Amino acid sequence: MRLAFLGTPEPALPSLRALVEGGHDVAIVITRPDKRRGRGGEPSASPVKALALELGLHVGEHPREIEGLDVQRGVVVAFGALVSAALLEQVPMLNVHFSLLPRWRGAAPVERAILAGDETTGVSVMSLEATLDTGPVHLARPLDVADKRAGQLTSELARIGADALLEVLASPALLDHPHPQRGEATYADKLTSETYHLVPSMDQATLLRTVRLERAYTFIDGRRLRVLRAHAVAGDAGDGALRVVDGEVVLVGAHGHIALDEVQPEGARPMPAPAWLAGARLDVNAAAWS
Repeated sequence: MRLAFLGTPEPALPSLRALVEGGHDVAIVITRPDKRRGRGGEPSASPVKALALELGLHVGEHPREIEGLDVQRGVVVAFGALVSAALLEQVPMLNVHFSLLPRWRGAAPVERAILAGDETTGVSVMSLEATLDTGPVHLARPLDVADKRAGQLTSELARIGADALLEVLASPALLDHPHPQRGEATYADKLTSETYHLVPSMDQATLLRTVRLERAYTFIDGRRLRVLRAHAVAGDAGDGALRVVDGEVVLVGAHGHIALDEVQPEGARPMPAPAWLAGARLDVNAAAWS
């Protein structure tokens, strides 16, 4: 099938590669413009653009470049921008969305599933509509969340989504007969810096789920500390103290405690929490987190 592909970050790569390896004719790849990384850095291509160029595909930066092309469908995977209703009238599009719709429509379905404590998430291949993730579903594939971190869960969903996409494109029955979304819709709002902030008022489960997002941080006596890995420990309710218990660095919370396994101070490399504490020059008997 002759297709247009719209995508930007790394989770879109399995679908693009699968389409090419599956024999589909990808006439154009639309991705977000090159982005400058860091202060004074040179603009760098998105992961999708880099792969598209490697595969010898034509690359554009705006969906309007699809207009007038002889393509049968578009495929959208984590593109990062809206596609106009006018273009969708000209070119029907499939969207590989990383949730079991209508749960977690929106920008951050993987992270919201983790934060909510969902036991199961999945992938939905749906028909794209101008409204937010409301289109009928051609195929859905579930996946256990378990204790997976956001990166691992996203990678698994990306691979499952690529397989589901090929299955839909290969099946006239699936392609031509999607079913309306069923159930209560929930929305995966965009994440902010505060989403990742660990504070003593959180319960233990929320603390650990936030760490699994892989961008968690807290402040230790006013100094920012990234928390890369942690695990649950028992203990009485506390008021935000930092303690060393049986050799473990523990954040004492009002509704549960966590022990830090791996952390990263500002301007330093990741390290085991005890190594960080040994060099942090903190008064452990008075240190607090916030």
